[in-house]
Amino acid sequence: MPMRDLLLFGILLAVLPLALRHTWIGVLLWTWLSIMNPHRLTYGFAHDAPVAAIAAGAILLSLFTSRDKLRMPWTPAVVVLFLFVLWMCITTAFAINPSGSLEQLNKVLKIQLMTAIALMALQERKHIELFVWVNVLSIGFYGFKGGIHTILTGGSSTVWGPPGGFIAENNALAVAVIMTIPLINFLRVTAARRIMRGGLLILMLLCAVSALGSQSRGALLAISGMAAVLWWRSPRKIFGGLILAFVGVSLIAFMPESWEQRMSTIGTYESDSSAMGRILTWRFCANLAADRLTGGGFDIYNVGNLAIWGAPGSTSVHVAHSIYFSVLGEHGYIGLVLFVLTWLLVMRGSGQLRKASKGKPELAWVFHLAGMCQVSLVGYLCGGAFLQLAYFDLPYNILVILVVTHRWLVDGRWKRETSGAFGSGSPVEMAPLPSSSGPRALP
Repeated sequence: MPMRDLLLFGILLAVLPLALRHTWIGVLLWTWLSIMNPHRLTYGFAHDAPVAAIAAGAILLSLFTSRDKLRMPWTPAVVVLFLFVLWMCITTAFAINPSGSLEQLNKVLKIQLMTAIALMALQERKHIELFVWVNVLSIGFYGFKGGIHTILTGGSSTVWGPPGGFIAENNALAVAVIMTIPLINFLRVTAARRIMRGGLLILMLLCAVSALGSQSRGALLAISGMAAVLWWRSPRKIFGGLILAFVGVSLIAFMPESWEQRMSTIGTYESDSSAMGRILTWRFCANLAADRLTGGGFDIYNVGNLAIWGAPGSTSVHVAHSIYFSVLGEHGYIGLVLFVLTWLLVMRGSGQLRKASKGKPELAWVFHLAGMCQVSLVGYLCGGAFLQLAYFDLPYNILVILVVTHRWLVDGRWKRETSGAFGSGSPVEMAPLPSSSGPRALP
């Protein structure tokens, strides 16, 4: 019997009883299974087993069996997110193809249901930090593997993700890995042991190599946007800029000529059939949204619809390859406004978290976490402009991290929870920050 299958089910059987007792443990299990898709790395009976459904069932049961106190943090970002989910249900009811759209809606609702439960269940600092660790290791595994693969092949072989998930495609995996790098940096900055900080630094570098090895143009834009934010935030901009430039040039110099040729097409998109196909689909989504208040629903990408709202006579059908245009075409302008407003509120909330925790040594981890989540979301909002990742779990998990950290702060838990899952951080890395006002309730 395959060892990987036995290992996966061994972990599942060991964690399920704990998940029934504590909802937050079930959330960690679901997050691992849904993002990493470890069952897709097996070759036997576990490959097609409904492991995520089993974890979800345990979480739902734990809502009745757990003694944990569950409470929804009704922040503006959460309210707008739930309005967006409700609007997606409405657009599905009025979809061009309701049956096809309903299938995708079911997948989206499962993710958002678990997002809602995570918002209620993650209460303590250790819950938050372990949730970050699970997200990091789930994506970081592919970054680690992809980085080594890129080095061994000299960057000539494309890096792909696990089959069957949001990040199966090389472009999607690259953006997911890039989004994970700031979260790895948070764990590195707050790690208590030097060996752990060194290991996380190596993982960050391998993830960067993996992202470049995907040969994704969207990934290059995402990592450029993140680097710009990191430079802007650096207290020593000249030194920080030199370091970022050195690392960037070193990584790019390692890549083969084929990589440079592909990246150069960013400036000559008119001659690239793939880029022009996306632009035609974006125009189709805009025309559809202008004609239908509720958009077309999830299932809109076919020749018939393209002939009506896009380019008549075209036989080439592409998905939008953009978080913005996919939401626009599928859910109309109202959906796009709710989607964009959600992330604007999340970014605003993370900035308020940084302001509220600034200058408090005991809250330095909050300051670093909010900052790195901001950088991660910049990568998503830049790279996602060219990828079909509007409903991907990871950005919504970052939303969860920021919202529950806000609750932890304003509830005063920082007064009694002075250490996290793996200690409170090293004295050097967790040094006092520039002075500011103390914790307060955020609007």
